[in-house]
Amino acid sequence: MTILIDRTTRVIVQGMTGRIGQFHAADMIRHGTNVVGGVTPGRGGETVLDRPVFDTVREAVRETGAEASLVFVPPPGAADAIMEAAEAGIRLAVCVTDGIPAQDMMRVKRFLRRFPAERKMRLIGPNCAGVISPGEAFMGIMPPHIYLPGRVGIVGRSGTLGYEAASQMKALGIGVSTSVGIGGDPINGSSFRDILELFEADPGTDAVMMIGEIGGPQEAEAAAFVRAHMTKPVVAYIAGLSAPRGRKMGHAGAIISAFGESAQEKVETLAAAGITVAPTPSAMGETVARVLGLRAAA
Repeated sequence: MTILIDRTTRVIVQGMTGRIGQFHAADMIRHGTNVVGGVTPGRGGETVLDRPVFDTVREAVRETGAEASLVFVPPPGAADAIMEAAEAGIRLAVCVTDGIPAQDMMRVKRFLRRFPAERKMRLIGPNCAGVISPGEAFMGIMPPHIYLPGRVGIVGRSGTLGYEAASQMKALGIGVSTSVGIGGDPINGSSFRDILELFEADPGTDAVMMIGEIGGPQEAEAAAFVRAHMTKPVVAYIAGLSAPRGRKMGHAGAIISAFGESAQEKVETLAAAGITVAPTPSAMGETVARVLGLRAAA
């Protein structure tokens, strides 16, 4: 089993007529994703990649039964695109867009709260690599060939470190059930805790690799959830051990502003929750292998 998406998930791409959107939509189709159409205002009635293009998400949902949307809309319009998807009944949106203003994302978060639980859309991102269930489907910009199908979940703020973990695991014969990039921005749609909860409930996932970084409280919240609710082993890596306090490090969310937000403090918090922490990025795969071996031996 997988979380979030599989080969039956009907996906639309908001911004599919653009060069980047079309490139990644083609890759998704090539690897089995059920892309049923695209949305670009003013381009309705056209065809791209043999899929229909619609002016609005509501039209796309009505005509194709779409349930998930990949958002490739530039920053000035991305927040409106996400809210349009939610209003149209999309259940999962993955937003790759980098550079969405924080104030726009605050507006999105408030907007999503107005929906009852049975209608609420799950948002992954923004500024994320996306979601992939190897051998099934993917929504995003990750290179699918580095992922081996298997039973270890990956969730991370950094897309490239997620790729590295999957590549190391594949070299060791360890496969991935689903990999989720939650994005590096300080205001995002889904947290570590949200995705860990899905992995805990997924019978197709036996363990989880969590990749965090400096800045923000999400890793501490994840540690509390793992301590209280997770029955599956969790391995973690925290990027930024050498980062100076107060220095912004790449991701908009990667800035240490409070106690508990440095990499070392996060490592200590995770270890105290029973999470095995990889000491370096090059040790992520071998740490997962060791934890799985210890679990098998037990």
